[in-house]
Amino acid sequence: MTTASPNVIDLKLKRKSRLLEISFDNGEQYQLSCEMLRVYSPSAEVHGHGNPKLVTHKKNVNINAIEPVGNYAVKIVFDDGHDTGLFSWQVLYDLATHQVELWENYLARLRAEKASREPLIAMNIKYN
Repeated sequence: MTTASPNVIDLKLKRKSRLLEISFDNGEQYQLSCEMLRVYSPSAEVHGHGNPKLVTHKKNVNINAIEPVGNYAVKIVFDDGHDTGLFSWQVLYDLATHQVELWENYLARLRAEKASREPLIAMNIKYN
């Protein structure tokens, strides 16, 4: 029997450092990068049907909005337009308490697929 995760009691977005500070009702406090939240979004777009997609080029992603969903989750709107997937308290707690391992796994997947965290460069091309 699994124990319920603690409830989130406070969220603080630190836009400059691209961090979300999360406080739980058990007294624990964590910081998650916007990039980690984006690449581990609980959305169907990222998780697919049991075959998680490798999300790349999100090093500089930030959060535009955090919208409450009942008393159990938040919807995070990222500045790259991604806004699907609900971050339940359980999801946030799991990401926070396993972030070192999850981040190492993410970096290993990037290396294995020769992918990058670096943002794509926007280019203005003019045709004459």
